[in-house]
Amino acid sequence: MHHSTPSIRFVGARVLRDSALVDAPVSVADGKLVDAVNCDLDLRGYFIMPGIIDLHGDAFEYHMAPRRSAPFPLHTGLAGTDRDAAANGITTAWMAQSWSWEGGHRGPDYAEAFLAAHAAYRPQMQTDLRVQIRCETHTMDYQDRLLAAIRKHRIDYVIFNNHLDEAVELAVAKPEEIAIWAAKSGRTADEHMTLVKAAKERDKDVPRYLCNLASAFDRLGVTYGSHDDQDAATRERYSMIGAKICEFPTSMKAAVVARTWGDPILMGAPNVVRGGSQSSNIAAATLISERACDALVSDYYYPALAQAAFTLADMGMRSLPKAWGMISSRPAQIMGLEDRGTLDIGKRADLTIINADTRQVEATMAGGRWTHLCGDVANRISGMYAALSVAAE
Repeated sequence: MHHSTPSIRFVGARVLRDSALVDAPVSVADGKLVDAVNCDLDLRGYFIMPGIIDLHGDAFEYHMAPRRSAPFPLHTGLAGTDRDAAANGITTAWMAQSWSWEGGHRGPDYAEAFLAAHAAYRPQMQTDLRVQIRCETHTMDYQDRLLAAIRKHRIDYVIFNNHLDEAVELAVAKPEEIAIWAAKSGRTADEHMTLVKAAKERDKDVPRYLCNLASAFDRLGVTYGSHDDQDAATRERYSMIGAKICEFPTSMKAAVVARTWGDPILMGAPNVVRGGSQSSNIAAATLISERACDALVSDYYYPALAQAAFTLADMGMRSLPKAWGMISSRPAQIMGLEDRGTLDIGKRADLTIINADTRQVEATMAGGRWTHLCGDVANRISGMYAALSVAAE
């Protein structure tokens, strides 16, 4: 197992505490935030923020297969994801693994192999990497397998997806995109659409299946929600069965229902940074301005999380402390993680240390261990330890 870093007190930085940036020391010992220790590190010119908590990301897929035709061992992909997350200030992250009728890297066979690889990698893990299962709504034939995998691997987060209607629409509007989608699972477009039609014929079995899963999730303590809700009725239907988390609503109507019911709304950080949705759905900034977005997630790009917080502050849409809360304290609340998300005494020592001039993440600490260190912070730490060893002599 990992060893925590030595006790250390950071001084001179701007620190996010109690929803404000303050000049205050931050002390770490035995993996937790503590009152005070004696060993000082001067971090003037830096922000110390609570570690970023990412509720949904599929950037790990790139690490698993940098090219579709070039998959790497799952262990290698997990190690790459771990470091990618840490280098971008992330201390807790859910990797969104599909559980779909599509097969290939989205099918149950791959998902089970991925979960097994994740369990095997855990002793080496730097970032607290977890798995979110993205469950397609028409996977009723795999119900027992899904629940067995969730129990075995203690999965705590599931999101319902339905890509069938999108496939039917694309087949008419953009057949070339169906061909690309099918190729990912090693099929022709015709074979793919045959699968889609077969799944669509089972629409009537979906409500009971989702209710069965919802009951099981409630017993197992799994948090669950839905992805890409297109309209008010869809969000209402999911909310009524307990699938409270509203991930990437594609319309204002769906978001308004979620807001009315108090369901947490998640949007993609890349959408904020780029100024709109890459799939031409509603812009995250629109929802944020309407108070209809609770938290931001990496979606497909880890660097976007910290960037989005600064973007919202620059646009005057949120203060930096409030914007950072959308990637730290609020995600922790949504998932019931009481041990992290803020820099309060007694919490896990999860820190994101950012150069105030360049806004680059120069250091990340997860559970009191350095998971990423570069730039001037690394130089200052080296200097501090060198001075300590000289003093000890």
